[in-house]
Amino acid sequence: MWSGHPERVAHNLALGAHGEELAAQYLRAAGMEIVARNWRCRYGELDLIARDAEVTAFVEVKTRPGRKFGSPAEAVTFTKQQRIRRLALLWLNEQQGAWRQIRFDVVSVLIERESEPVIEHLKAVF
Repeated sequence: MWSGHPERVAHNLALGAHGEELAAQYLRAAGMEIVARNWRCRYGELDLIARDAEVTAFVEVKTRPGRKFGSPAEAVTFTKQQRIRRLALLWLNEQQGAWRQIRFDVVSVLIERESEPVIEHLKAVF
């Protein structure tokens, strides 16, 4: 049985959505095209799918309100990486065209009180 506090869950969902929006803006400003956001299937979700020149990047966005539990990027565990790879293959199977180059990126968004968000784009990290 689920025992989370509804207020905390709502806060975390809002924080994650805000972080994903900041990440998408950051990637666009860096010249990347956002192809899909929050692509879902029965096996999970891909946060962002972006095109960087000829490369299709599957981007996991991790947002945290502080460094209490380490950097946001550290939350992308090996198990999560494996799931993202499987989801990427499912997404690619649904698409038309050739996908010659792909990579897996992480965008870390740190949103601490009373300071500007710190965004870090880690390319081809897994």
